[in-house]
Amino acid sequence: MNDYLHQLFDAVNVISVQGYDNERRVIYWNEGSVRLYGYTKEEAIGQKIEDLIIPESMCEFVIDAHSDWVEKDIEIPASEITLKGKNGESVSVFSSHVMFTNQYNTKQMYCIDIDLSEVKKAQADASFNEDMLKTIFEAIPDLFFLMENDGTIIEYHASNETDLYTKPKEFIGKKMGDVLPRAVAKKFETYISLVLEKEQMMSFKYELALPHGLVFFEARINKITEHNQLMVIIRDITEQHKSDELIRHQAYYDSLTLLPNRFLALDRLSQLLIEAQRNNEKAAVLFLDLDDFKKINDSLGHETGDKLLIESAQRLQEALRKDDTVGRLGGDEFIVLLRGITDHHSALKITEKLVNNFRAPFKIEGREHILTASIGVAIYPENGTTVADLLRNADTAMYQAKSYGRNTYSFFTKKMNVIIQRRLVIEEQMRGALERNEFELFYQPQFDAKNKHIIGAEALLRWHNPVLSNVTPDEFIPIAENTGLIVPIGKFVISQALDFLNTWQSTCKRTQQYTMAVNLSPRQFRDVGLLSFIQNSLSEANVNPESLELEITEGVLMSCHTNVVDILTEITALGINLSMDDFGTGYSSLSYLREYPFNVLKIDRSFIDGIVLNNEDCNLVKAIIAMSHSLGLTVVAEGVETKEQHTLLNKLDCDFMQGFYFSRPIPAKQFLDFSMNFDKSKIKHLIVTIHCTAIDLISY
Repeated sequence: MNDYLHQLFDAVNVISVQGYDNERRVIYWNEGSVRLYGYTKEEAIGQKIEDLIIPESMCEFVIDAHSDWVEKDIEIPASEITLKGKNGESVSVFSSHVMFTNQYNTKQMYCIDIDLSEVKKAQADASFNEDMLKTIFEAIPDLFFLMENDGTIIEYHASNETDLYTKPKEFIGKKMGDVLPRAVAKKFETYISLVLEKEQMMSFKYELALPHGLVFFEARINKITEHNQLMVIIRDITEQHKSDELIRHQAYYDSLTLLPNRFLALDRLSQLLIEAQRNNEKAAVLFLDLDDFKKINDSLGHETGDKLLIESAQRLQEALRKDDTVGRLGGDEFIVLLRGITDHHSALKITEKLVNNFRAPFKIEGREHILTASIGVAIYPENGTTVADLLRNADTAMYQAKSYGRNTYSFFTKKMNVIIQRRLVIEEQMRGALERNEFELFYQPQFDAKNKHIIGAEALLRWHNPVLSNVTPDEFIPIAENTGLIVPIGKFVISQALDFLNTWQSTCKRTQQYTMAVNLSPRQFRDVGLLSFIQNSLSEANVNPESLELEITEGVLMSCHTNVVDILTEITALGINLSMDDFGTGYSSLSYLREYPFNVLKIDRSFIDGIVLNNEDCNLVKAIIAMSHSLGLTVVAEGVETKEQHTLLNKLDCDFMQGFYFSRPIPAKQFLDFSMNFDKSKIKHLIVTIHCTAIDLISY
């Protein structure tokens, strides 16, 4: 019996439970007692109660009361009393007692002490049952089952019996497999076997259809070794499951059109190419862009634009076959994947149908709108055998369709080399850009959501080339990544950013620790000298490792390198912080937060843009912030452009923000002046974080 009770009490650390023998010596002292009174288990075991926690004025009364219970069976009533902790301070508790006779016919008293300060805060009107087991069980919402090793249910407790699949009289004395649906019972049988084999706690999730709806549970099974029994604790995780499903759905699907988003569509394209190669089939990739859609947004407003996008998604789906895929890449761009194409004519028929579907007027709120589309088509394998090649060539073909006057389609041909030629020029000019000092870092300040204090900055990479003029990061970063030039450029950014950090620290003469965040690309992760370079750069700039924060996009984690976990572990071991950048744009981000030791999460601007007008975006951002805080992560919102967005994010408990609402990116010298002059009366309270992006995918 003691082992069973101790097993239970060890799992409850919010309530103090002590056990005493008939001489008032401590025989049991749980974690709740350690927290409440300050004595460790080792310090308490064997000591008498009056020497530990009983004030001197109460010692005689306690000794007499205990003796009366042991010898005369006079119970000690439950009451509010003031005891003392290890530090001598008073401890007010509600104390209940119960007397047991063990298997040796020796009496043992257990005291259940509840810290009244915590109880009154959490449940002021609660009434505490003097029965020890009932008090503890009713304070815990989980289901408890005590079972034999073969799964036979011996005892149970349920504070809410609506969570029980059957009535107690129908499962006591039976095995889980006798009362649960076969699929769920099989899980219990499997994990019971694992617990008995490995002799360690196991957990798993399952779902049950109960009278009040579908409920999701998490079960934890542990072995009570000395009694050859099992303790099963089951928790209702339905709300958590719904929250996870919301985030997971938003990560996989576009919240407006409900189509697969960019990452899910590209994943399906990868699978499509594998199948086409295996079956020796053709496949087609269509890039579709709505013509002059920006003018519609500007003239009719985003609400009308959103409705047109929704209707466009429906027309695309209506024109496709069952096994084809349509996804939204973002904005007014869509992608269509056609499988099992026998020849160009097959792709041509579907493409013409898509174009014709857009030639009929759109009826929105009683008004007709003309909205056409331009489509580019690339065929596998003649127009490319990889995802990247097909996407690039379909995109090139789409721009060719635009040049034909729009409202039409174009199949990729080798003559479409204008874009490719520019890429070659960009690559050529980029190879000498570092030596010619053409790269420069701009800085955009970040602000505390609550008080608008500057707490840091994100550094954005800019390229000024005499031949190409200003080249946007959206254009040159992917080329740098593909050619490997991102490695020396990334090192330049790291060095410049850390030097700027040192300068900023010296100029502002602050005692607070600044943090420098640098975005690492998948290609940089493959550089075996990356960690040593970072360490040397920190040393040369006289910056502590704790001041460096590495921003990791999902592209890094999806790069399929087996050493990603090892590298992140080494980075963390150095004291460097990790940040998940552009959260929400990928479909596996949630699982990555659980797998990797991130400290910061940055919500992508695509979600921030719609939080004021779009309830789905608002609910998603709210869920992301709550989830991040529960994981101990700091949350940064990107792309904050209006006061309404700032106010709403503040209410949602977002930690930090950046965007046009506060400031545009500015050069280093202007940024130093800006930070020095901003709110001087509160400057001593600033905690500064510099976010320097080596791979700047955001162009203002």
